[in-house]
Amino acid sequence: MARNATSGTSNGGTGTATGAAVPERLLAEATRLFAGRGYDRTSVQEIVEAAGVTKGALYHYFGSKDDLLHEIYGRVLRLQTERLDAIAARPNDVRDRLAEAAADVVVTSIENLDDTKIFFRSMHQLSPEKQKAVRAERRRYHETFRSLIEEGQRDGHFRPDVRPDLVVDFFFGSVHHLGTWYHADGPLSAKAVAAEFSDLLLHSVRQP
Repeated sequence: MARNATSGTSNGGTGTATGAAVPERLLAEATRLFAGRGYDRTSVQEIVEAAGVTKGALYHYFGSKDDLLHEIYGRVLRLQTERLDAIAARPNDVRDRLAEAAADVVVTSIENLDDTKIFFRSMHQLSPEKQKAVRAERRRYHETFRSLIEEGQRDGHFRPDVRPDLVVDFFFGSVHHLGTWYHADGPLSAKAVAAEFSDLLLHSVRQP
């Protein structure tokens, strides 16, 4: 399983994070169970038993299984948004910032691959309100990423004839597809894939 954004080190057959706080244990076990058997086929009882807590504890922190699913992806998106905001705010060349942003989202997606796979597989099962909230958060992330392309176009570094929104859709379509083929024990490291993706993106927008 990929390392999760907030989970600790797994311990024994349950995968429960040793010494972790209750919310982190619940998230770690929910992620493991959802990845292994699917969101639909995992019960609240199985999650709390694996985490070694009561149903009351789960409902205290998350309210429902639906909230767990929402948070599994939400924590990854928050991490990626914080990192992108920091990269975008730097004063260095926009070409370097776009390359770093592209590589960063690939690495963080691979490091949290179970989280993203679970979410995209099960997002439709969230309540309409939560789906709307997630789409708004993802839209803000994509808008910040797109602003780097637009900045590069204004500065004359990137081709003016490409539509930034289509570049973003094309790039993130590839990132979201990582869960269908990437394996941690395969021939490519997360950094190697990130470097290739970043290079392909920069070549597609750079002025000839």
